[in-house]
Amino acid sequence: MDVSIGIVRAQQIEFNLNTEYTAKGQTANGPQSVEFSEGGIRWNGMLYQELNFTPLTEDASFTLNDVTIGNNFHWERKEQQTFLGTLRFIVEEGMIRAINVLPVEDYLVSVISSEMSGTSSLEFLKAHAVISRSWLMAQIEKRKNTKPETQNVIIQHTNTDTEKIRWYDRTDHTLFDVCADDHCQRYQGITRASNPIVAQAVKETEGEMLMYGEEICDARFSKCCGGVTEEFENCWENVHKNYLESKRDIAEDCDLPNLTIETEARKWILSNPQSLCNTSDPHIISQILNDYDQETADFYRWKITYSQSHLSELINQNTRDDFGEVLDLIPIERGKSGRLTRMKIVGTKKSLIIGKELEIRRVLSTSHLFSSAIVIDHIDDQFVIHGAGWGHGVGLCQIGAAVMGEQGYDYKQILLHYYSGAELKKIY
Repeated sequence: MDVSIGIVRAQQIEFNLNTEYTAKGQTANGPQSVEFSEGGIRWNGMLYQELNFTPLTEDASFTLNDVTIGNNFHWERKEQQTFLGTLRFIVEEGMIRAINVLPVEDYLVSVISSEMSGTSSLEFLKAHAVISRSWLMAQIEKRKNTKPETQNVIIQHTNTDTEKIRWYDRTDHTLFDVCADDHCQRYQGITRASNPIVAQAVKETEGEMLMYGEEICDARFSKCCGGVTEEFENCWENVHKNYLESKRDIAEDCDLPNLTIETEARKWILSNPQSLCNTSDPHIISQILNDYDQETADFYRWKITYSQSHLSELINQNTRDDFGEVLDLIPIERGKSGRLTRMKIVGTKKSLIIGKELEIRRVLSTSHLFSSAIVIDHIDDQFVIHGAGWGHGVGLCQIGAAVMGEQGYDYKQILLHYYSGAELKKIY
């Protein structure tokens, strides 16, 4: 089974065919260029609506220039990346989209290597192979069952004069299965897929997926849950998934603190509780965080300070609204991990409640706050934000799972720790 991945979109795309490919009855090799022209794709002086470069050998590869990674994140940059499989170009909204088509299992080798370092334990890599495969197949199934007119919509749950609550789901790719960036699963071709242990992890779990009854699990994951995982409905649509319930990120049974209560959330976020993902072990951290991710040193607990004027400017810019001077940020509702799902912005000109968690993270940062598990103190002319975790916190916590792998847990134990009541089944 093949998967199609949207890589890059631009007016002009430069690339190199590292071995021989065929396209439109021609054999092509070496440096190439395509550009959007007259509503089509111009290549070698001819116009096409779609252009496929098909490899002549299994190990054939192509290299794309100026691929953006970390889109809208604090470490966003461009890279040159190399890929196996077919290279397809299509027209998309007045630009050209480059799409890579290759077998699912080959895609997974790259995803796991791109999402983290290939130096992780085999059991953790096997667990990640299963969740990456499950997530991918769940998204493909969901896209098949979603009406085309709703596939490209940011879902607005509430949009009134006093409240704007919205979430961003992952059904917005209609021309390919998934994208290559963190919006879906980080995929960087064979640029980082070089460790044989990753290929071993994918091979040893080939066709295995997490299932809940007859449903393929939408196996979400994030870098660091901050000690408690979050529930699906507090980040995306208002649907409860039993296998994505909130739980304490600790190996033994432990009571879950009630972090929906403001006093408990504050106590939790301002403390440093023992958790699987509460580690500063450089060996473990290097397994999860690639070179650019390691630019972020603090992730379990962290702090950001804004001046009142800077925060006001940031919020007005990010919301494209005019709150005037921001006077206060008031927690309204929290999920079970303590992540804010509704927050009130109080300004001199207007007040508004916003949510869900990703919207709060976007509004309070030039890119994204590490998470919305935050407490905010207004001290003189400064806003001090203390936070917990990195990411939405739903499903598997990558750093916590890596610690479990180092502690000797096998991949099935790791998976069932994070996905309550799920079953592991070999589908193909």
